[in-house]
Amino acid sequence: METLIIALLAGFSFIIAYHTYGRWLGSKIFALSADAVCPSTRLNDGVDYVPTAKAVVFGHHFTSIAGTGPIVGPAIAIMWGWLPALLWVVFGSIFIGAVHDFGALVVSLRNNGQTVGDIAGRVLNRRVRLLFLVVLVMALTIVLAIFGLVIASVFRQYPASIFPCVIQIPIAVTIGYLLYRKGWGLFLPSLAALIIMYLTVVFGDLGILHRINGALAEWSPWTWVVVLLIYSYIASILPVWTLLQPRDYINSLQLISALGLILVGLGCAAFAGGAPLSDGIRPELSMVAPMFNPSPKGAPLIFPFLFITIACGAISGFHCLVSSGTSSKQLKSEPDARFVGYGSMLTEGFLATLVILACAAGLGLGVSAPDGSVLVGHDAWVSRYGVWSSKLGPLVSAFVDGSANFLKSIGVSSEVSVALMGVLVASFAGTTLDTACRLQRYVVQELAGTLRRKTDLNASGFSDRSPLAWLQNRHGATIFAVVTAALLAAVPPPGMPWRFENAGQGGLILWPLFGATNQLLAGLSFLVITFYLWRRNKPVWFLVLPTIFMLVMPMWAMIWQIFVGGPDNASWLSRKEWILVVIGVSTIILEIWMVIEAVRMFPRVKGVVELDAIDSGMKRRVVAGV
Repeated sequence: METLIIALLAGFSFIIAYHTYGRWLGSKIFALSADAVCPSTRLNDGVDYVPTAKAVVFGHHFTSIAGTGPIVGPAIAIMWGWLPALLWVVFGSIFIGAVHDFGALVVSLRNNGQTVGDIAGRVLNRRVRLLFLVVLVMALTIVLAIFGLVIASVFRQYPASIFPCVIQIPIAVTIGYLLYRKGWGLFLPSLAALIIMYLTVVFGDLGILHRINGALAEWSPWTWVVVLLIYSYIASILPVWTLLQPRDYINSLQLISALGLILVGLGCAAFAGGAPLSDGIRPELSMVAPMFNPSPKGAPLIFPFLFITIACGAISGFHCLVSSGTSSKQLKSEPDARFVGYGSMLTEGFLATLVILACAAGLGLGVSAPDGSVLVGHDAWVSRYGVWSSKLGPLVSAFVDGSANFLKSIGVSSEVSVALMGVLVASFAGTTLDTACRLQRYVVQELAGTLRRKTDLNASGFSDRSPLAWLQNRHGATIFAVVTAALLAAVPPPGMPWRFENAGQGGLILWPLFGATNQLLAGLSFLVITFYLWRRNKPVWFLVLPTIFMLVMPMWAMIWQIFVGGPDNASWLSRKEWILVVIGVSTIILEIWMVIEAVRMFPRVKGVVELDAIDSGMKRRVVAGV
């Protein structure tokens, strides 16, 4: 019963926050207006800028920001105890993460859909824009290089999830065609898509499909990375309504309904227990993980690493890119920003809450031991969490098995339960991958525009004579994004020889940087939001602590990783991992530089609205057709 009460209290907290704090932000701080003309209408090009119903944008936004972060992060962090993880997820989502996503979305809406990195050049200064964009390119390159490996790992571990994930692509294309070319309403296509997707989960691993799934699961990581990057390239250059947007939308239908099933299963297990074991007894649902465990064996310090490990479930810098990169180009009404920006983050917070409960309590309903026996209660927990680990496979399986136990308690078969949870994980990763590729294209285009000299300008925009002109074309920028990610992925992990079977895992080289770098992006995004409001004489007191917190914690974590370490977590410097040391130190210097620039400017710009807040820079790209 304790587990169910926690889930319900967290859910009610998110609902109350949306209708109180979220409403206050929308009406009093950002003053959202239904009369404002959004970029999707003003710059409608049928490719990136497309006016879209808020339900569809919500689906795109939610599935793009979620990824595997709110699954893997909480699944690791409960090693410090389920209570610290839960508190950070709930209060972090409400007062930090949702504010961050909402603010980035609104600021971008009022700046022609530009990313926060580009906007930083006006609300702060040009040096900050350049530094910010460089950090964004590095972070997105890591995401593109690693998420192909993530999806490959999930497919190898859960082959039954392959066909249901692949079939989503033609379903999405059909949905996009019906909505935008045939003018159909949203309800019937949505219902049909949801039914078909669930049928593929139930029947998608039978007969010949089982053999096909098994064969695809044997593909090497490098093969999957190449295939997925090619798909990401196609999804990035196509008009957003043809594939990326409808795929994200139908994924959101399946994923949110799956969360509903998990909650129903949790409720059933709370009252009646889990699925009957071989002796016919239904195991009792209880929190088998420790409530608080500040020093698990082999783990880094709970401060600051709890706040770096759980990113997407509470706050993530990647979200500012989705808010200001794709979602802001699709909203057709300013008031929709609260539902999409603030509401999506709270939904993700609830997902992270269910992940914590699945790993902390769901596992206790029964997991298989190596000898074939079934472990329940605390023994089941120890079998997965006896030693600190940040490896993807065991953490994903902890969530999949724990949440599948909830579904099995309401009579869903073991095969379907595991397949559905595998599809959930792989779909979240897939939607993040293709969105990240499109975002990298935008950031590369903006960075190329920043680097080009004024002498390259002519009356109609940038001159094609510049060597950087091709990077401002959507094909050139996307090719750059895909190729750089592929090159990074092709490098074998540290200590492994250059062999084909090791290719595709190169993203693991820089992956240790991502947690701190990602959270640093959130702090820098808060700076942009703060300066935007400060220049307009709007209150910023509610942003002060979140901004400082999200600037201090990532730097603290990165300094610890570079120079300090511990007995079981040696520092990068002591391990002579020079790439991590150089990039980590450079990132710290960039952060300090940007913070100094912000502190110097802050007293001087109160009430001074930046020039050309709407038109600066964007007109040239629109005229040039890129």
